[in-house]
Amino acid sequence: MTKHSEKKLIVFGARGRVGRAVVAEARARGYAVTEAGRADGDVTSAADVARLAAGHDAAVVTVYDAQAAPGVFFPATARAMAAGLARARVPRLVSVGLASVLPTESGAALMDTPGYPQEWREFYVGHGAGTEALRAAAPAALDWAVLSPAGDFGDGPEAGGYVFGPADAASRITHAAFALAVVDEAIAAPTRHAVHAGVGPA
Repeated sequence: MTKHSEKKLIVFGARGRVGRAVVAEARARGYAVTEAGRADGDVTSAADVARLAAGHDAAVVTVYDAQAAPGVFFPATARAMAAGLARARVPRLVSVGLASVLPTESGAALMDTPGYPQEWREFYVGHGAGTEALRAAAPAALDWAVLSPAGDFGDGPEAGGYVFGPADAASRITHAAFALAVVDEAIAAPTRHAVHAGVGPA
């Protein structure tokens, strides 16, 4: 295992399934990882984000609040990340988004395709608003990307690679394979910039 002791990653939402997979993948590659959960600070507070992120080279945010309105929580988190990471001089952010707002091959958002479940539309729209808030608030010094499964998470062999692609309701990727993409884009070798990209299995 190659050590990357000079590279430090902070994961906001480290105790969720995606967060745990990202932490495990980053540590397996030898990166120093700080796990940040709700008890450590408020992700909608730029001051808390700056305090926690100081001294890191990159950040991943994969959070939600079941008690908050999605259209309020996700934009507030995005603005706090933009301001707080800039204050802490953290140059790279990968935010974990939602496939529902990604465009499909036809160009229509996945959530607007026939038969797509609509009972969680407020959540979908809130996630999308978070990405737009990040786009508007991120300073030039913050290199950011939003990654989401191209479809959803699923079970299966943990080994394997990933590809970037449009939204596809049938696509399923394991948490471990998705974590490969997140760690690559967050700290190893970023290739996606100021975009929301879908991630599917290779």
